[in-house]
Amino acid sequence: MSLERKEFPLSAKYDPEWVFENQMGIHALWLTEWLGAEMELRPGMRVLDLGCGKALSSVFLAREYGVQVWATDLWIEADDNLARIREAGLGEEIFPIHADARSLPFARGFFDAIVCVDAYIYFGTDDLYLKYLYPFVKPGGQIGVVVPGFVREPDGPLPEHLRPFWSQDCWTWHDAGWWRNHWSRTDLVDVAIADTMPNGHDLWRQWYQARLDAGYGGSNTASDIQVLSEDRGRYMGIVRIIGRRKPQPSAPGDA
Repeated sequence: MSLERKEFPLSAKYDPEWVFENQMGIHALWLTEWLGAEMELRPGMRVLDLGCGKALSSVFLAREYGVQVWATDLWIEADDNLARIREAGLGEEIFPIHADARSLPFARGFFDAIVCVDAYIYFGTDDLYLKYLYPFVKPGGQIGVVVPGFVREPDGPLPEHLRPFWSQDCWTWHDAGWWRNHWSRTDLVDVAIADTMPNGHDLWRQWYQARLDAGYGGSNTASDIQVLSEDRGRYMGIVRIIGRRKPQPSAPGDA
């Protein structure tokens, strides 16, 4: 199955083998292109790519938008990402950092924007995480996140057809409305967008099928495809949220 989709013409320029070899979740370039389409990313901006994995999203951001990227991840060593970054010819544009999302080694207000692709669910559902993160972006700067989630929150127990896919990590999944409220209630950012990707379940299924066809599928890939096919977009989807840091904190203790 092809990796081409008309919604993502920029992603289609990249070698599928490179994507397959370095994937760590849903197709990172598709997700980054969808997120970037609604963010204000201009050449020369400093961007934190939080939870960048193997830096596919970082390469895309630097190449397509001309930004400088601090590719930050806990699971992947900076040396490993540096090798990929140099192979992409972007050693002067992307700076690999090995760090925990809860212990970032950056100055306040250093970044023009923060991007997080397919990773925010591992730390961002914490009620206090946005308070920790938002000072790293300049007042007026954007924070953009794209994650797997729900099209709508289940009303009651987990739907039975999702159980073959489910793991404890998935309890951090939420729908766009939940994410909007999660950020808006802090009064730290103005939420511009909180939405769900049209036909996100189909994109997700296409990605798994392409991996399987190319010999990169894991032991559960066929089962995951079956779950996505059975779900038909009733629950499983991809969620995007973009907020802009307010000029001054308005809640006590947020300075």
